[in-house]
Amino acid sequence: MKVSGVFVVTGAHEAALLGTSLPALLAQVDELTVVANGPGSRPGQLPDGVRVVANERALGFSANVNKGIEATSGEYVVISNPDAVPELDCVAELVAFADEHARCGVAGPKMVNPDGTLQASRRSFPTVGGTIVRRTPLRSLFPPLRWQRRHYLLDAPVDDPLQVDTMLGAFLLMRRAMLEEIGGWDAGYKLYVEDIDLSYRAMKAGWERWWVPSAVVHHEYQAVIDKHFFTRRNLWHLHAMLRFLRKHPERLFALR
Repeated sequence: MKVSGVFVVTGAHEAALLGTSLPALLAQVDELTVVANGPGSRPGQLPDGVRVVANERALGFSANVNKGIEATSGEYVVISNPDAVPELDCVAELVAFADEHARCGVAGPKMVNPDGTLQASRRSFPTVGGTIVRRTPLRSLFPPLRWQRRHYLLDAPVDDPLQVDTMLGAFLLMRRAMLEEIGGWDAGYKLYVEDIDLSYRAMKAGWERWWVPSAVVHHEYQAVIDKHFFTRRNLWHLHAMLRFLRKHPERLFALR
């Protein structure tokens, strides 16, 4: 089997979003699994052949991704958020690119906002200083998309594939061989930073991460923790970043 698709769904709102995103992905993969994360997350009627893995209680995002990976068998696995809608042939473009680049472990599409503008989904690995600015009230004084252009790769080319550090985990194609080598996603993350950790461990193991603009996904980036500074989600992000730094302490001294 060539390509498996996985959705992680938490809550009724995300389940409802599958009405648009699921048919778009289902048409492009060989098998599709929905991980229903806790009570109220199970979607309604689904097309024949779509598998549902239901959790009795909610788990962290990475743990759910791993359950979806374990329930599938494709050479490649696409993980998609319920609010990410791939254009026709998006997955085929990612697969074709990965097939031509044997060390491509992760391939990500060009993500566009609802207004058609380019979404800042390709990024360099975070630094401590940059993260402090983005996750504290300093963000109001130094808007990241203006002051951290290098982190968001805003001046990088947009017409050709680009090898990058990491990409937003809302829609990624991953090579199963890479996932097996590095041990999948780290289930110790509840939410946030897990996609960065995946890319960092892939980099350490010699796997490349590529942004492929011929593959396009429409995504309404919620950016919940960018809008408020003192919430439970911000605490989750802090815990996640501390875990990342404990695992990869060399990032404490990184300047870019």
